Amino acid sequence: MPKLTVDGIEVEVPAGATVMQACEAAGKEIPRFCYHERLSIAGNCRMCLVEVSPGPPKPQASCALPAAEGQVILTESTKVKKAREGVMEFLLINHPLDCPICDQGGECDLQDQAMAYGKGFSRFDENKRAVTEKHMGPLIKTVMTRCIHCTRCVRFSEEVAGVEEIGALYRGENMQITSYLEKAVSSELSGNVIDLCPVGALTAKPTAFNARPWELKRTDGIDVMDAVGSNIVVGSRSGAVVRVTPRLDDDVNEEWIADTARFGADGLKERRLDRAWIRQGGKMAPATWGQAFFAIKAALEGISGDKVAALAGNLSAIEELVAAKDLLTGLGSTRAECRTDGAAYAGPAAHWRMNSTLSGLETADVILIAGADPRLDAPLLNSRIRKAVRRNGATVFRIGGGTDPSYPLTELGDDIGLLAKLPGAAMERLTAAQRPALLLGSRNASAEVLAAAHALAPHLLKDGWNGFNILHDSASRVGAMTVGWEGEGMASLAANPPALLFLLGVDEVDVSPFAQSLKIYIGSHGDAGAAAADIILPGAAWAEKPGTYMNMEGRVQRSLRAIFPPGDAREDWTIFRALADVLGVKLPYDSIDQLRARIAAEWPELGAEGLTPAPWKAAKLKAAAPSGPARQRATDFYSSNPILRASPTMRICVSEILEGRAPGLLEAAE
Repeated sequence: MPKLTVDGIEVEVPAGATVMQACEAAGKEIPRFCYHERLSIAGNCRMCLVEVSPGPPKPQASCALPAAEGQVILTESTKVKKAREGVMEFLLINHPLDCPICDQGGECDLQDQAMAYGKGFSRFDENKRAVTEKHMGPLIKTVMTRCIHCTRCVRFSEEVAGVEEIGALYRGENMQITSYLEKAVSSELSGNVIDLCPVGALTAKPTAFNARPWELKRTDGIDVMDAVGSNIVVGSRSGAVVRVTPRLDDDVNEEWIADTARFGADGLKERRLDRAWIRQGGKMAPATWGQAFFAIKAALEGISGDKVAALAGNLSAIEELVAAKDLLTGLGSTRAECRTDGAAYAGPAAHWRMNSTLSGLETADVILIAGADPRLDAPLLNSRIRKAVRRNGATVFRIGGGTDPSYPLTELGDDIGLLAKLPGAAMERLTAAQRPALLLGSRNASAEVLAAAHALAPHLLKDGWNGFNILHDSASRVGAMTVGWEGEGMASLAANPPALLFLLGVDEVDVSPFAQSLKIYIGSHGDAGAAAADIILPGAAWAEKPGTYMNMEGRVQRSLRAIFPPGDAREDWTIFRALADVLGVKLPYDSIDQLRARIAAEWPELGAEGLTPAPWKAAKLKAAAPSGPARQRATDFYSSNPILRASPTMRICVSEILEGRAPGLLEAAE
């Protein structure tokens, strides 16, 4: 570990560290534009200049210079100050003076560093160059005259997203950053280049000119669009969500989020359920809460508990799941089911979690994907697999097909039965691997497939490593399994349909087997579940309630309320608490703190945020050998839940990115 001196402070840094990292270890701030901790080093902005001796008699770029034993570094000398002022002066030669109308204003690295390290005047009076705007799709607004050619967006697209669709054209003063043939960028992580851009060249197109950063109330939240549980910041104003940005969490989402999390929030305002409804004479009629509750009470008269059931949707928080289950228990029912995709996993938590963890997956050396499409099911998990391949040389095999994952893999075939009889080469690599991982898609986790997966478990368990993983695409699934929404299975429920069925935000399930059941829908949007319901109770969406979520690896995280639900809509757990009083069921909590205390008493791992590892218990499941093609996703990436289907931005993404329509065609049609 080399020792060096930074402005008179002696520091010791790991071998391979850069001079910039050594300066930061000494507590010195080094300005930069092109350097980013999670991207490769470009060294092309030259803003991070420092004096280094021994070395040439000129400032050097600290981001690209390795730290060496005995170096003496000056970060605040007159020479360094003059060099940085010169770099800033050159950067501003062609930069337009449009800060008052730039969406980056208030969060602009160029503004901040020009104030801290610039001169305050320019000696150049030539005409500024202008660059035509580039089309990068419906999500990214470009003002490329502002671009300073840091290439962060290019490196992110290539290295993290794995979609090489952004690059540089021409040389010198004529250099331009653009997308390939100016087509819409197709990456599911494309919005992250907006955060990476240190100037206002790339901003959010759906929210252009809507608000300044200092006008927004910032609320910590958890993304529920997939099962990764990305940490986010919800920016709201006047009772509406204006934007969503990522929050740093190295164990979960690093500092990225998927496009559905970033841009799907405008669906919170559309197609909302803001009052109760009751079906009368085949048509839905508006009702009061009291009328809806007493209609449910009347329907339950004379019905035994085993004729009442509930299904959990993909967006439910643990609080309403527990409240709903407590109500069912009070009615004498145990028929609570969350595995609406037909999955059959059960038993210990390790049998239905992602045991390798998200960050641990980066260290896997052999990965077998079966019946899953990580790029669409969990884009940030897919980026972890890509990192394992690029940095550690991991080998990836896939059964069941899917979209291009953005990294090299070996396709074994579409037949999910291959999991029970892996080809020789794949089996040899899996057996010899030090950290092998299986990623089994939840929608393909039938009893037969799970039996084959558990037969592979001895090859997936090493010292301190568990490579048995279920890849979920539902934000509520692991939490629901934890609190006991492990019922008789969808097939059994459909064979013996209940007289009364609660649907907790269930919109992706065929409810035709329950045509004779009285269906009560509790949710936020008028989607498929509401259309099939007989009674609708309006609930709160994810941003409108405090909630606890458990991601696919079993990590407990809390989301705070950013805004309030519209109209008569209420937080979901309070709906069950009020309904319980009408039905004569006593629930022992009147506040969310009391409810969380009740949850923590029965499930201690849910009492605080964090990850509680689940011990593995071997199981030999008996079932016939699986066969047939793997089940594919039922929805596209931009339409996987009612909030996204209600989002105008997501509909434009479907039109331009998936269907290839010309920009503006959908808006014109509407």
